[in-house]
Amino acid sequence: MTMTDEILEATPTGYFLGVRFSDTGKSYYFETPFPDFDIGTSVIVETIRGLELGQVSMLPVSLSRYQGNLSLKPILRKATPSDIEAFDENKRQSQYAYKYCTEQIERLGLGMHLVSAEFTLDRSKLIFSYLSEERVDFRDLLRLLAGHFHTRIDLRQIGSRDKAKMIGGIGICGLPLCCATFLNEFDNISINRAKNQLLTLNIPKLSGHCGKLICCLKYEDEAYTELKKDFPKVGSRVTYEGETYRITSMNVLTRIVKLENYNGVHFLPLEQVNQLPKVAGEQKGK
Repeated sequence: MTMTDEILEATPTGYFLGVRFSDTGKSYYFETPFPDFDIGTSVIVETIRGLELGQVSMLPVSLSRYQGNLSLKPILRKATPSDIEAFDENKRQSQYAYKYCTEQIERLGLGMHLVSAEFTLDRSKLIFSYLSEERVDFRDLLRLLAGHFHTRIDLRQIGSRDKAKMIGGIGICGLPLCCATFLNEFDNISINRAKNQLLTLNIPKLSGHCGKLICCLKYEDEAYTELKKDFPKVGSRVTYEGETYRITSMNVLTRIVKLENYNGVHFLPLEQVNQLPKVAGEQKGK
């Protein structure tokens, strides 16, 4: 009896494995009683969207090692040739659905930008994702789409970060976008994080593919906050070699502090700066 059979004899121990639904997308965990899945194997699973075809991206691991809080949905079966054929056909039909929906949006004059169109594997649902700055009354569009495609229509408004997650791309670091690989949720990224990390406030350079501040600003934020506790406050003044200098910048990684006055500039180690006399009224900052 092979794994492609619908009825299989389960092993005593359960497993979980990773499944990816696109080349650049993140992996999601699913449960299976069977250990013999290879990387790249096409499988059928049920998600909140419906039946979907994905590829195994992580080999099975014993369920005893699963540390997630969410319950896992099962792998329904390995994909059959007919599943793969249906998946390929759905991709072709989704391209037509995208074109048709875009034409109707323009005809109806709706303020929405269509991002994608996708059929579930069993064609029970057609999902359209779109961007819009305001609430859209798409009731007429919904009726047109339902009458044309004769299936359940799901119109989903997404944000610019969600669009970047769906489309993917390469970040300024040269690696695939974090949102398209492993980020589950988008934190609120404020300009204060850039200030905390002493970055030049050049918004275009600090913005990602989505047009918002890059998510990676949060990765080192706590480390910078902790490291800066040992440093004097930027703008404070100290006495060095008989002259008063203002602290204008610092590098928390190399622990070098920049001192400036009208007569010159000095770069000193943090340990030495902390031994310098402080000008009255100046306090060590956090």
